[in-house]
Amino acid sequence: MLRVSGELDLVTSPALRQNVHDVVAAGRHSVVLDLSEVVFCDSSGVGVLIAARRLMRSCRGRLRLILPAQGAVDGSHVNRVLGALGVRRLFDVYPDVDAATDEESRPLSA
Repeated sequence: MLRVSGELDLVTSPALRQNVHDVVAAGRHSVVLDLSEVVFCDSSGVGVLIAARRLMRSCRGRLRLILPAQGAVDGSHVNRVLGALGVRRLFDVYPDVDAATDEESRPLSA
């Protein structure tokens, strides 16, 4: 699991992109991104999430996002951004770590 906190933007998104690539290069094809503590996300951050999804699908893997309805200051900022852009439906979204790591758990509806 990769935990991201603070801002996911032009400055910080390259590090997340590299971390996801490193995990895949190490042979893992299932990645959980805990974004519950992200307080700001811009288009660069959204782009990295979409690229990570594409990478995981290309290696028949799975990307799961933790985006709680309530979290860092009144709900997940990333959840609101993805919803506003209409791309949240592209992702398997879970409310917490337990749900995201349980193979029997189903993602939240978009």
